[in-house]
Amino acid sequence: MVMATGIVSIAVYMAGIPILGSVLMWLNVGLYCVFWVLLIGRAAMAPGSLLQDLMNFRVAPGFFTLVAGTSVLARQLLIIDAQSQIATAMFWVALPLWALLIYVIFTAFTVKETKPTLAEGIHGGWLLSVVATQAVAVLTALLARQSHNQPLMLFVSLVLWLCGGMLYIWIISLIFYRYTFFRFAPSDLMPPYWINMGAMAISTLAGATLIQSASLAPFLVEMLPFLKGFTMFFWATATWWIPMLLILGFWRHVCKKFALKYDPLYWGAVFPLGMYSVSTYQLFHALQISFLNWLPRVFAYVSLVAWIVTFIGFLTQLSHLFRAEAETV
Repeated sequence: MVMATGIVSIAVYMAGIPILGSVLMWLNVGLYCVFWVLLIGRAAMAPGSLLQDLMNFRVAPGFFTLVAGTSVLARQLLIIDAQSQIATAMFWVALPLWALLIYVIFTAFTVKETKPTLAEGIHGGWLLSVVATQAVAVLTALLARQSHNQPLMLFVSLVLWLCGGMLYIWIISLIFYRYTFFRFAPSDLMPPYWINMGAMAISTLAGATLIQSASLAPFLVEMLPFLKGFTMFFWATATWWIPMLLILGFWRHVCKKFALKYDPLYWGAVFPLGMYSVSTYQLFHALQISFLNWLPRVFAYVSLVAWIVTFIGFLTQLSHLFRAEAETV
């Protein structure tokens, strides 16, 4: 929810609705604090359950939203409200947390003796590891512009960007293999499969940010053709996924009549839409592509509508839970 709210806020801010961007920013600050309190409470009350989830093939990748959400909110505060000190502090939360989770989770998956089959274990949520990596890369490159160690910060951002691209190639190969060679039921097409596109969109944003910062580091100037080509490759891949995911969604809900009702996982579908808008805007600005300037604005509005619908679903479910609790009491 924090990831989706943050990126939609930035998208509408860039689309020319700064007031709405600011409202969503402050809402997101509140959501971020509430979810951290809930997570810390859970860690204190049920640490064993939390550790089990960190070793669960289906649940553990979701912990990468801690990194991505922190990084997106920091970028949101930096862009909309120029809160550079708070953004820097959040960077020092996101970077160590990324390192901890990336190695704890994948080490646990590697050494675990009992493992699920590929069809049972792999899903689009695994790409949150890519999103988290690229989110830190974007934030690092953005903060580098105000840093005294610009070349070092940009080098770290570059390394993270390349690592994120490597992770995507590995994981999407398994997901695509699962798509095409295993039975695929409507229930298997969870909303986080939209992260197939979102991971490429945020990789595009990280690349575009590095391109725009190239003048601050000589080694980036030398790599500009590579940066531009690979960033465009990421954007093209993200664009390819959109019709594919819409077709699969039509098959799931219209052809197979799978019920469309609120699920927290739908925030994983809102985030890629907002990220596609922001990344496309930054890429076209970096490469000076003017004839598609309408595209980011369209997706900003699409992502906003998706956010509103999902947030209404969240509030409705919350009211049902409170009503059920009241009746029980």
